Amino acid sequence: MHQLHFSFFPLIAHGHMIPTLDMAKLVVSQGIKATIITTPLNESVFIKAIQRNKHLDLEIDIRLIKFQAVENSLPEGCERLDLVPSPDLIFNFYKATAMMQEPFEQLVEELRPNCLVSDMLFPWTTDSAAKFNIPRLLFHGTSYFALCVAESIRSHKPFKNVSSDSEAFVVPNLPHQIKLSGSELSPFDRMEEETSIFHIFKTVRESVLKSYGIIFNSFYELEPDYVEHYTKVLGRKSWDIGPLSLCNRDIEDKVEIGKKSSIDKHECLKWLDSKTSSSIVYICFGSVAIFTASQMQELAMGLEVSGHDFIWAVRTDNEEWLPEGFEERTKEKGLIIRGWAPQLLILDHQAVGAFITHCGWNSTLEGISAGVPMVTWPLFAEQFFNEKLVTEVLRNGVGVGSVQWQATACEGVKREEIAKAIRRVMVDEAKEFRNRAKEYKEMAKKAVEEGGSSYTGLTALLKDISTYRFTYI
Repeated sequence: MHQLHFSFFPLIAHGHMIPTLDMAKLVVSQGIKATIITTPLNESVFIKAIQRNKHLDLEIDIRLIKFQAVENSLPEGCERLDLVPSPDLIFNFYKATAMMQEPFEQLVEELRPNCLVSDMLFPWTTDSAAKFNIPRLLFHGTSYFALCVAESIRSHKPFKNVSSDSEAFVVPNLPHQIKLSGSELSPFDRMEEETSIFHIFKTVRESVLKSYGIIFNSFYELEPDYVEHYTKVLGRKSWDIGPLSLCNRDIEDKVEIGKKSSIDKHECLKWLDSKTSSSIVYICFGSVAIFTASQMQELAMGLEVSGHDFIWAVRTDNEEWLPEGFEERTKEKGLIIRGWAPQLLILDHQAVGAFITHCGWNSTLEGISAGVPMVTWPLFAEQFFNEKLVTEVLRNGVGVGSVQWQATACEGVKREEIAKAIRRVMVDEAKEFRNRAKEYKEMAKKAVEEGGSSYTGLTALLKDISTYRFTYI
């Protein structure tokens, strides 16, 4: 096993790079060599964590390839998804990622890894891996549940059976009755064959089917029906090895995961320590979502109306839209973090009683692993699917009523609904939610321990790659 070499190539977005780093740390902890491939701007996402782990003899190599931003009409230095200035330029970003193929293959030829773990949105890496006769493993940064829902929608197109986007339909052939509306689907879920974007995503899906298998940042006990559905009904090879975030045990790893935190850890902990158990609402919507001025004000007023203490991580380009006098009025009850927040550190603190989240999978799983009930507020991507998992299958959270897929300028949720959802989780049904959250936390912890389901999944993954290497190389 110690001779194996895993090469990791994540999409250049924080939500993909952070779990990839954790996965690399997990692999090297088993005595296996790991190399992360990224672009020069994103080296900083990995380098400090890599250096911190050297004293544990956990050596992770990092190699860089150029990202051709300017050549694709992107601003210079636009090497990460959250830096793309307009949704109209996402296609340019995608084209720039495809132009990394030649230098990437040159690097693979030099490194000669035993397998390649790459992102779904790098479909060409399946062909690259085949050139060197190594398996391509797909890393899906989401849940089994979300992929099962997406596959059913693509196959059966149930949104065509209703008269409007606001009308609910049942997603067919799933272990639970799951209802969605057209407004909660992305444009990609409903696109027709004549569109150019359709052909891109068709290529992505075809590369998924041709890959050797799929790695999930999840654990069996969390969504057993959907692990079984994905592997046995849909017939896909997979390994569940999460929650990956649980490999971050030191305070420094929890504070500086992804970026350096914009608040001093001692200041943050001092504030948290001053609060009683389960009394704080933590609010964070990831690194991509941008709210309108009116929605920022509705959220602020919903927090104020709820009457609970809070920590709110606010993007620096959103902070000017806070209501006038809000910070002064809530200075004893609230802590506003401008920029990157130490989310793992905050969620793990006993004072946190609820997490208002956009339902990105990393955040959702971090909340589950910390045993914190959720107030769900999905915005785009597969977040509406993850919300259904939290609120209807796990019953570990309450929605604010967000029903419109919107990648930018997020708006439409009123303060009354925000305060109502907070009250349900923090007061009215607090005991039930906290008991369930505690159960999932214990499940997550046991899954990654020796003999647990994710530990076994990792062992099976390494054995599969070892066997592949022995047979074909």
